[in-house]
Amino acid sequence: MDAGSGLSGESVPTVTGSVSPLAQGPEEVLRYRSPLVSRYASREMAFNFSDSKKFQTWRRLWLYLAQAQRSLGLPVSEEQIQEMEANLENIDFKMAAEEEKRLRHDVMAHVHTFAHCCPRAAPIIHLGATSCYVGDNTDLIVLRDGFDLLLPKLARVINRLADFAKQYADLPTLGFTHYQPAQLTTVGKRACLWLQDLCMDLRNLERARNELRFRGVKGTTGTQASFLQLFEGDHDKVEELDRLVTSMAGFKRAYIVTGQTYSRKVDVEVLSVLASLGATVHKICTDIRLLANLKELEEPFEKEQIGSSAMPYKRNPMRCERCCSLARHLMTLIMNPLQTASVQWFERTLDDSANRRVSLAEAFLTADIVLSTLQNVSEGLVVYPKVIERRIRQELPFMATENVIMAMVKSGGNRQDCHERIRVLSQQAAAVVKQEGGDNDLISRIRSDPYFAPIHGQLEQLLDPKSFIGRAPQQAYNRVSHTVYPLVKEIYSLQSVAILK
Repeated sequence: MDAGSGLSGESVPTVTGSVSPLAQGPEEVLRYRSPLVSRYASREMAFNFSDSKKFQTWRRLWLYLAQAQRSLGLPVSEEQIQEMEANLENIDFKMAAEEEKRLRHDVMAHVHTFAHCCPRAAPIIHLGATSCYVGDNTDLIVLRDGFDLLLPKLARVINRLADFAKQYADLPTLGFTHYQPAQLTTVGKRACLWLQDLCMDLRNLERARNELRFRGVKGTTGTQASFLQLFEGDHDKVEELDRLVTSMAGFKRAYIVTGQTYSRKVDVEVLSVLASLGATVHKICTDIRLLANLKELEEPFEKEQIGSSAMPYKRNPMRCERCCSLARHLMTLIMNPLQTASVQWFERTLDDSANRRVSLAEAFLTADIVLSTLQNVSEGLVVYPKVIERRIRQELPFMATENVIMAMVKSGGNRQDCHERIRVLSQQAAAVVKQEGGDNDLISRIRSDPYFAPIHGQLEQLLDPKSFIGRAPQQAYNRVSHTVYPLVKEIYSLQSVAILK
């Protein structure tokens, strides 16, 4: 280790022109820690990718292998099985680190460490297996368990937003295309756009989770040659060994064909659905940030929360900003497995290892905190109907001109004459808004023009926002009632839905 690195108790050098870093202090402040773990992710997801779970799973896989081999007639004793079972969590991490430094091989370091506390079982630990037996199979278990942590969180977000969409299904709001005022929609209908994408993500995550298979017991290049030798050419026993261990690990199926590793295309599939989820969350939280600027909708804001150190009045949408920030990181991670899968020479090459240690864990850790944060946002969204109504009133007169023309024609007016009069009045009203900074006074101008006297009594009805929202409320109710809630119930059962609520 380089002198002065500060990682083994050495003094930490002072950087010229800067404040001296701490020369002493707790170990965790003297080295970089990923904020995904130290600042954001849940304990459950952080543990899922921890060394403790990883190496305990390795030992459990060695136990499964030995149990299956014993059941199929290989010379593995019950005493050896019991010894292994008793030491699954008894891991000497210091010894393992020393062995890895000596051997330059992580799996063999842990074989030796496990054998040290299981002297009777030592001769049969890892019998016939390759490093990827524990490495890849553990990765698949961790990926499966990671999905099992994410899916309920995504379902909760969907459930909360469905409740929100239902509550505000009838509340008219100004729609935007190109971030320019467009026809009205409703607050609930807009939330259904978010829900539609999230439901796609829920389906995609569920599919990716259920399509995961176990690598199983395949040997060094996937041919199972070592196990065929152990069972003296008995193909049926080799297949049964694979089936038994796969079942013990909680998988229904194993990949029939592998090289030394399971296909790295699997990692592409896994991170693809997470990256897609990231895109959904980024879009939702961007919408909320834009609406917060308009003061129509806000994320939760705590009583003592500070929006800005310099501007006390500010209510920054920091939760949505965090979601967008992390979602961008999540979306970029898909490039790692794509490139890794493309350069796996023949049966495997080891340039996947270091990359996967980072990209797989970070994808799940990032998705975990993004969903937790979005759940917090969805549970406390604040709507400001009066602000929404005011903005509608500013834009609606222009949108109502076609209704005014139609009403005039029904009252005996000429469509072309009416169109020209409204065009002139609209331009005058637009000048007041854009050049003078005033309110839209188009309706007042129509009321003051004798030409429009036949419909003056209809103007309030013609300007009712609910006459401009089409079937938005019905679409929102139908989407939530007939699609969203049933989807959550289908995946998690009625009991789970009760817990979600």
